[in-house]
Amino acid sequence: MFPGADAARADAAYALVGAPLDASTSFEPGARFGPGRVRRYAEAFDDYDRRTDLNFSDLAVYDHGDIGPTADTAEYLTFLRGACADLREEGAVPLLVGGEHTVTVAGVRAVDPDVFVCLDAHLDLRESYAGDSLSHATVTRHALDVADRAVILGARTGSEAEWDRASEADVTVVDPADVADWEPDFDADESAYLSVDIDGFDPAYAPGTGTKEPFGIEPREGRRVVRAVAPRASGFDVVEVNDRDDGQAAVLAAKLLRAFVYGHAADR
Repeated sequence: MFPGADAARADAAYALVGAPLDASTSFEPGARFGPGRVRRYAEAFDDYDRRTDLNFSDLAVYDHGDIGPTADTAEYLTFLRGACADLREEGAVPLLVGGEHTVTVAGVRAVDPDVFVCLDAHLDLRESYAGDSLSHATVTRHALDVADRAVILGARTGSEAEWDRASEADVTVVDPADVADWEPDFDADESAYLSVDIDGFDPAYAPGTGTKEPFGIEPREGRRVVRAVAPRASGFDVVEVNDRDDGQAAVLAAKLLRAFVYGHAADR
């Protein structure tokens, strides 16, 4: 159980769902261990958040446990979407913990946001990768089948075709150097979904991820984004943490998850 996430399902305002999918990882595997590591490295955190004057254990966070993958990724995403949609209908904001980035597709489909906001080193706008249309490299393209537009913060690599797609009006790419100055520009009636791919951060801070890219964003910049988007978000995930470091990626992911909950709850 994620520390402090001890609410009953019936009382939940937030529902954490582990999604240990590790099917299309294209370099260093281990994302299947992400949910367990994020829970473990949250154990040392204080319950109290001075910025919001809130205790995490008072915020009705429910840990649903992990929903393990099936052999068929499309089938798994359908099941995961259904589980998140059910929790949302019961009044809880879904908090997905991956697992590879592909699990975000289920979260976005469950929430049906107007804007998809993502911290990511990669554009993830491919139609397929290595013959797989549900690869972790296709997530933002799938998100745009649901959301009206996407904002990708910290992207610094992609194929030529992806950069061409990113130049269209429904995609905004914010360079890592500009993330510190970015502010949400949502319309008053727009809802958002926030996805944090841990590789959006410089690998000096989060080496435990599958496809590292240097020259990434700083943890404080990422936390500021999470806090800024949280009040407008109907769903959240943090993904791509693996077991190939000493906990740096997992502890950052866990802290950002908590920052989202504090920021969302403080605005209610």
